[in-house]
Amino acid sequence: MAGVPEKARFYLERAVPQLREFEAKGIFTTDEIRSLVRKRTDFEHLVLSPGNKPTDWLNYVAWEQSLELLRAKRCRRLQIRTSSKHAGEGRIFGILERAVNRHPGSIELWKGYLAYASDVKATKRYRKIMSRALRMHPAKPELWVLAGRRSAKDGDMQAARGLFMRGARFCIRDASVWLEYARCEMEWLERMDAKRGRQGGAKRALQEQAEKSDDEIKLGEEDSQNDDIDEGGRLVFPDPENSGTKGVFDEDTTKKLESKGNPALDGAIPLAIFDVSRKQPFFDPTAAEQFFNLFATFNAVSAQDRIVQHVLDRMAEIYPGDPTTCFCHIRQPLVKIDMNTPSYPKALQEALARLRSSLSTTTNKSGLGEKVRLWIEPILASEDLDPGVRTVLEHTVRSLPKP
Repeated sequence: MAGVPEKARFYLERAVPQLREFEAKGIFTTDEIRSLVRKRTDFEHLVLSPGNKPTDWLNYVAWEQSLELLRAKRCRRLQIRTSSKHAGEGRIFGILERAVNRHPGSIELWKGYLAYASDVKATKRYRKIMSRALRMHPAKPELWVLAGRRSAKDGDMQAARGLFMRGARFCIRDASVWLEYARCEMEWLERMDAKRGRQGGAKRALQEQAEKSDDEIKLGEEDSQNDDIDEGGRLVFPDPENSGTKGVFDEDTTKKLESKGNPALDGAIPLAIFDVSRKQPFFDPTAAEQFFNLFATFNAVSAQDRIVQHVLDRMAEIYPGDPTTCFCHIRQPLVKIDMNTPSYPKALQEALARLRSSLSTTTNKSGLGEKVRLWIEPILASEDLDPGVRTVLEHTVRSLPKP
C-alpha cells in the first residue's frame, strides 16, 4: 500500500500541466511556481497524514481558491484570454470530493462543498452533492433548510415544499426546519400578494401561479390531440392571428376565488405548519414564540393578522399563564405598526393595558418583566422616538417587577 509521500506525489503530478501553462504564458514566474509547488506539497502531506482534520482540508481549499482568484486577476491585467478556469475549479472540486470521502461526518465540509458548487454555478453537481449529503445526514436540519431555501430561491416551490416536508419528518427534535418552512411559505405569500396588488388583481396572481406551476410540463386534453389535422388527414398549420388561447381561469372561476378566498393565498399552509408542529417533541412556549416572531415580521402579507391571531389562540389554549404567551399577547397590537407613525401611540396604549392585566394573571411576573424590559430597551435606544412615548416607556421600565 502506497504511503503518504507516494500519494502526495500522485496528486501533485496531476497539476503539472496547469503549472506549465502558468510558466509558458507568463502568469507566474519560475520562483512563484516553485513556491506554489512547495505550498501544495505541504498541504498534500498534511491532508494525507493519518491525523488530518476537516479544518486542514478547508484551509487547503481556501488556499486553492485564493490561487485561482490571483490567476484570474493576472490574466485580466495581462489580457490573457486563453487561460481557462476549468483546471483550477476541477482541482478544487477534486480536493473537496476527497475531503468528504475522508470525513463524511463533517457537516462543515459538506457545507463548504455545497457553497463552492453554488459559487461557480455548478447546478447539476450541486444537486448531486446535496442528495449525497442528505442521505448521509438526514437528521441535520441545516442541510434540509439549505436545500429547501435553494429550491425556493430558484422558483421551484413544489420541490422546496417536498424537501421541507421530508426534513420535517426527520428533524422532530429541532424547530429550525419547521420555522424555515413557515418562513418560505410566508415569503411566497408576500410575492403572491404583490402580484395580486398589480393590475389584474387576484386573477393575475392566480394565473401566473398556475402558468408557472413549479416547472411542471402540462399536457393538453386527450380529445385535442388531432386539432391540427383536417378531415382528409392532412396537417393544418396554426394561424397566429386566431390562436384561440384560453385563460387559465374563466371569469366565473375568478369571481368565485376572489369572493370565497383561496386557502393557499389566505395563509392556510403556514397555519398547517404551525398546527402540525404543535404535535412534535420540540414544541414548547419558546418554539411558539419563535413562530409568533416569524409571522410578525411579514407586514406585507394580507393574511398576517389571521395567522398571528391563530398562533396566539393556540398559545393561550396550551400555555395560558406562561410569560411567553403573555408577552406575545402584549406585543400583538404593535404588529404591522412602525414607531414613527401616528397610530403608534394608540397601539402602545393598548399594549401597556395588556401588560397591566397580564402581570396579574401570569405565572411568572419576574420572567414577564424581563421579557418586556428586553423588548423596550432597543425602542428607547432609537433617536427618532417621540419624547412623550419615550417618557411613558421609561416609566414602564421602572415599574416592571424585578427578578
